[in-house]
Amino acid sequence: MNRRVIIALVALLGFGAARLPVELKLEREQRAARFHGVALDLSLREKLGQMGFLAALSGFRSLVADALWIHASTVWERTDWGAMKVDFDAVTTLQPRCAMFWDMAGWHMYANASIAAYEDTRQPREALRLKAQRDYWKLGEDYLLRGIANNPENATLHINLGTLYKDRFQDHCKAAEVYARGAAVPDAPLYAHRFAAYELARCPGHEREAYEKLLALYHKGEDERLPTLLKLLGELQEKLNVPAAQKVDIPPPKP
Repeated sequence: MNRRVIIALVALLGFGAARLPVELKLEREQRAARFHGVALDLSLREKLGQMGFLAALSGFRSLVADALWIHASTVWERTDWGAMKVDFDAVTTLQPRCAMFWDMAGWHMYANASIAAYEDTRQPREALRLKAQRDYWKLGEDYLLRGIANNPENATLHINLGTLYKDRFQDHCKAAEVYARGAAVPDAPLYAHRFAAYELARCPGHEREAYEKLLALYHKGEDERLPTLLKLLGELQEKLNVPAAQKVDIPPPKP
């Protein structure tokens, strides 16, 4: 083995030894940040370009993510939903623990993009517009689900996903389940429990369970006796044939 080869091998070993602590530290940070399978891989390299990818590898993930978020706002003004999704995918990959990125990405897809797809006059067939609209709902759902996977303690993501199931998909059973999970998160807003009970009341086969939950809310006091609760409680009392002596007195709606 000649002298040059020996020098090259020593240099390579020295570089590897110097790099190992850095790689181990980066791996620990990624695990601590709960990346849940999110990785700085070749797909991200294609989205960011060489300079952006190198910046992300160099510890500037936050800076690159912010720049891409600003760019996403620019393409939003052009209603370029495909380009927005590319930016959102990169941003959420770079900063998976920022719940706001997941939340806003989901909202842009299931609200803005879906409405634009349905109102697209270039597509004369309503069936295809409805399909495109639903596809954007699914994209919004995917962002929220992955956002929850990376930020399980964030009540807002759960609640917004529940609202997506309720208002867009009209899936009240899923909405009730997601609202209930959100209500169990520490510091969740009080209305999350209420929304979970409301949606359960609209979920076929769960009438008795929903009635018990609504009744418990009713007995908490006047602050819970809102028009929606009273309406649903009255409907369930009739559907379940609750004896008259056990019925809650539901006042007629105000004119």
